[in-house]
Amino acid sequence: MNKLYRLEQYTEKRRQEVLLVTAEVDGELDQIMIFRGFSSSLVRPTAFDPDIPILPETAKILTLDRLLGPYNPSQPNYLQQGLTWETVQPLLSEVGV
Repeated sequence: MNKLYRLEQYTEKRRQEVLLVTAEVDGELDQIMIFRGFSSSLVRPTAFDPDIPILPETAKILTLDRLLGPYNPSQPNYLQQGLTWETVQPLLSEVGV
């Protein structure tokens, strides 16, 4: 299962949370915001078609931050910062994704 899809499913089940993902795509950094099952890049254009993945399978997830939604960039309310793909696994398992 695609990593980004699993994170989207997580936010479907934890609707009060926002995930901010920092990833490396083809040697460039990207930031992805995931909220209530939808993803949007904060760096690159996001396709209108939700079936087009924002992150390719080759992307490397560097860090994940959990925030309390709604997201306010001037006053982010962090629940956890600096998670890695490995350290987020228990959270994903907790909600069954």
